[in-house]
Amino acid sequence: MKWVTRAHVHVDRVACPWLITRFVDSDAEFLFVAASEVEAVAKREGAIPFDAPGIELGHHGSECSFEAIIANYGLKDKALLRMAKIVNAADIDHLDADPIAAGLEAIATGYGLRYPDDLENLSRQFEVYDALYAWCRLETAKSETR
Repeated sequence: MKWVTRAHVHVDRVACPWLITRFVDSDAEFLFVAASEVEAVAKREGAIPFDAPGIELGHHGSECSFEAIIANYGLKDKALLRMAKIVNAADIDHLDADPIAAGLEAIATGYGLRYPDDLENLSRQFEVYDALYAWCRLETAKSETR
């Protein structure tokens, strides 16, 4: 399936493709366009839009797009829910809401500077999100044994 979002990826627009490929659509193809073109490209390409204003898989209130995708696809993995708190805090600029958020924001900024091509940025940052998810799995397992 094709998925479309705004160009110039940052925290949520990296976290969402990672989530989609790992838990929703392993064959996902991502398109990055100007914000004003997301809906038109979605219609033309038959793509699912995400992380753009006014769409179902976007920000709603204090929730980021990563959380919207988790809710929409009924994902219940406790490690993903922990990860969602980190992504949310980093994405909506509430870095004090989670102790890991500032680090994720810094990493996203650094990758954006090093790899301005969105697809290359994703391919390189997915390792970061795989590692963060592994850490979240460990943390949630520890809390379940306490």
